[in-house]
Amino acid sequence: MGEGEMVSASARYLAPSAPGDAWGAEAAAAGRRGTQKVVRAGGVAAPDRVADLLGVERGGQVVERRRIMYLDGEPCELTDTYYPVGIARGTGLAGTAKIRGGAVRLLAELGYVGVRAQEDVVARMPSGSERAALSLKDGEPVLELTRLTLDAAGRPIQADVMVMPSRGQRLRYEIRIG
Repeated sequence: MGEGEMVSASARYLAPSAPGDAWGAEAAAAGRRGTQKVVRAGGVAAPDRVADLLGVERGGQVVERRRIMYLDGEPCELTDTYYPVGIARGTGLAGTAKIRGGAVRLLAELGYVGVRAQEDVVARMPSGSERAALSLKDGEPVLELTRLTLDAAGRPIQADVMVMPSRGQRLRYEIRIG
């Protein structure tokens, strides 16, 4: 890993794990400190792309958890996670409190286990609010990773939209063939 580079593998965030914080554990394994802050949670009108991913009517209600991820005290990622209302309403997913064991574990306890995920990664220029939140320089691009998690029946249970500075990022994908 190069100086300032953080290697992230998506798999650790997709399966229920032991109690703890997957992001904090990943950062600690690299000798760094990873923390997060939930800045907003609750029902929102689904953005068109999220509605399409979750299979809900455009503008229909979904539950959103908006977080800022920090690495060594500096903002490094904006993460918006969306859930169908029928899954998340009235649960810890709809609140700003830390979820013991994480959201994936809570989903599993509620009977929603992801078995397949689709990810799309694009490079683009940030919005003004993204630039400010991530302390980016003018002209500095971001990576946007969109992930959809599906259950065994192919139903969408979670959609994530993550925005991060492109500098120092390396995404690692391991694919089992066959």
